[in-house]
Amino acid sequence: MPFTANKAFKARPRMLVGAKEMHYQSADGRQILDGTAGLWCVNAGHARAPIVEAIARQAAQLDFAPGFQMGHPGSFALAERLVRILPPGLTQVFFSNSGSEAVDTALKIALAYHQARGETQRTRFVGRLRGYHGVGFGGISVGGIAPNRTAFAAQLLPQVDHLPHTHDLARNAFSRGMPAQGAELADALEGIIATRGGETIAAVIVEPVAGSTGVLIPPVGYLERLRAICDQHGILLIFDEVITGFGRLGTLFAAQYFNVTPDLMAMAKGITNAAVPMGATAVRGAIHDTVVHATKSGVEFFHGYTYSGHPLAAAAGLATLQLYEDEALLTRVAALAPVWEEAVHTLRDAPHVIDVRNLGLVAGIELAPRPDAPGSRAYDVFVEAFFNQDLLVRSTMDILALSPPLIISPAQIEEVVSRLRRALERVA
Repeated sequence: MPFTANKAFKARPRMLVGAKEMHYQSADGRQILDGTAGLWCVNAGHARAPIVEAIARQAAQLDFAPGFQMGHPGSFALAERLVRILPPGLTQVFFSNSGSEAVDTALKIALAYHQARGETQRTRFVGRLRGYHGVGFGGISVGGIAPNRTAFAAQLLPQVDHLPHTHDLARNAFSRGMPAQGAELADALEGIIATRGGETIAAVIVEPVAGSTGVLIPPVGYLERLRAICDQHGILLIFDEVITGFGRLGTLFAAQYFNVTPDLMAMAKGITNAAVPMGATAVRGAIHDTVVHATKSGVEFFHGYTYSGHPLAAAAGLATLQLYEDEALLTRVAALAPVWEEAVHTLRDAPHVIDVRNLGLVAGIELAPRPDAPGSRAYDVFVEAFFNQDLLVRSTMDILALSPPLIISPAQIEEVVSRLRRALERVA
């Protein structure tokens, strides 16, 4: 099972057999309040009829169309629809099947772009410690979560450096919104440039808000500083918006929340409300044109997947974007965020809580680790919440991550927090 303690799971299985809107149904018939939108992905809530119906219609009409040297209208329609809501300048879209593939696609496009421009020495990438960019060899190379890399370290991409992460518990504990301290951490990029040479670096990749590592919010001014340094040295900036995309922060994308536009953007999860797997990589038009026009004839970019732009995924994506628009879900969080912030920060005095941090409809609750078993306390809270509080949360290390569907009500926000408090108290 993926990212699972398999022996522990099989000793006490947690089985989900149904879902509707804000709840899962467990195998023993309980309604589980979804505090994580599945895995950060079911933004519009579960089993929404417009998406289900669109998938069924598409399956009956065109179940699959090859994407190599062929096309179908749905993928082009979805690309056009995405471009209308993406930050200005991101005008081209390459479809894949997951966030991992969207990231690897972005890395390949960055290399292809510099090669097409004649800067073949730009082969180095810069990621960030505690960053998560999926599980392809490219993604774990630029990523910075140690357990994801350790077993594969001998075969990772060789020319990768990492910025320091932005988590500063001593200065920024219990921050509400963006931490005030830490913008200077972006200057570590200047140090890498001084050592490696800016002319050797193809791209910098970061999550605007680091999610899987436990919700690390960027300090005020940090992303702006990264953008400025990249521009100064001709380095592409890639945002991994697999988690932050599609309304999670109260804007369509985090790039718009922070007013920092990347050169490439990886997306997935909320693009189809997780109903059908899909990833996408958005690219500045000038990057696309440079790559395409560098080849006189034939295939311009040797990359792709059997299921790129799959008809069912495209139908789910179009229906999802329409549902987001009809219910104003991509901006709904802006109004909910203050309610969410007040609620999650009431956990400040819960047992073993050493930090609460939040932005948009995301929160990280950090717990003091047990001296002899780091990570076990948060995992025990996760299990307690599921079995005894009918609440789904996510644990990573000793951090509990919350990211509910965007349809959550203020009353349900209070319920999430109260159930989590009971789980913390029982484990304590």
